[in-house]
Amino acid sequence: MWYGKNKAFTLSYDDGVESDRKLLDIINYYGLKCTFNLNSGIIGTNDTWQCNKFTVRRLPWEGIQELYTGHEIAVHGRKHLAPAELDEEQMYDEFKLDKMKLEKVFKETPVGMAYAYGCYNDKVVEYLKSIGIEYARTVEDSLNFDLQDDLMRFKPTCHHKNDRVFELIDEFLEKPDDKPQLFYLWGHSYEFDAEEDWTRLEQICEKISGYDNIFYGTNSEVLLNKGCK
Repeated sequence: MWYGKNKAFTLSYDDGVESDRKLLDIINYYGLKCTFNLNSGIIGTNDTWQCNKFTVRRLPWEGIQELYTGHEIAVHGRKHLAPAELDEEQMYDEFKLDKMKLEKVFKETPVGMAYAYGCYNDKVVEYLKSIGIEYARTVEDSLNFDLQDDLMRFKPTCHHKNDRVFELIDEFLEKPDDKPQLFYLWGHSYEFDAEEDWTRLEQICEKISGYDNIFYGTNSEVLLNKGCK
């Protein structure tokens, strides 16, 4: 399935914030791959918000290509608006322009999407397909490793804060690799700062990494077999 392997692991992190720098240091060390879902209309601005007592800050455009080297960039809405509340003209501004800006900056065409606020409907799905989006992640945890037919309403295995995350990793590792199985983990890097819990990410990465029978890829690599045999 994935270079002859029947198990795959991928990460998905949203918003393009300063905390991504530390997340990248950690996942790069462990040889893991992530898809970063960015808001091109807010990156490079002074937009901030509070998560617990931590101030979340957006990344600047300067150096962003180098920062995300080796990982995938996907659409997350230009202004992080709730997708299901938009009409077609607003969807053009929110999704098409986001895709175009990211393509211009990163010199690659985004094929993925993560729904802001986990908010979507059939109209949004059809619009995204019309502009070349091939998969889109929801926030509805599946708590399993099954492959899914509907990639435009894709359900991740779990969020990194899920109480069962380590139990699920053990289950994934122990399962026989006689059929395709995918562990898809998602979240926001600033949550580790806000919870003062970067140790959790270290523990997750250490536990899941380094297995010869697991393919570690970006979302498009594992969902669309981009570059895989």
